Amino acid sequence: MSMQNTMGRYDVAAQEDRSAPRTKIMIPAQLRGSGMRAFQTVVNDLSLSGFSATALNRMHPGSVCWLTLPGLESLQAEVVWWENGMAGCAFTNLLSPIVHDNILARYRGEGNYRG
Repeated sequence: MSMQNTMGRYDVAAQEDRSAPRTKIMIPAQLRGSGMRAFQTVVNDLSLSGFSATALNRMHPGSVCWLTLPGLESLQAEVVWWENGMAGCAFTNLLSPIVHDNILARYRGEGNYRG
């Protein structure tokens, strides 16, 4: 069986999503790592498969966390990286495109990331 066949739908969508332009945004939210207290954060970029946000305390890659955006239930994610007070996380389940678009419409900033 080739690698292509073993990749799940999520993996393919997440990989394609990584190359999409990132919208520069600032969304006030709460982030809670497994075994930690929730803290106020700012989401800096959001995609269907994940987000990056401020996290002054170290978050360990592979650990589970929950992001709570205004007006939404907590979204489970996994920490992918942490560096210099920023965390990058991948959602456990892809974000609905409708929810994603509604969030961006409310908090859209100026310009796009080229990253």
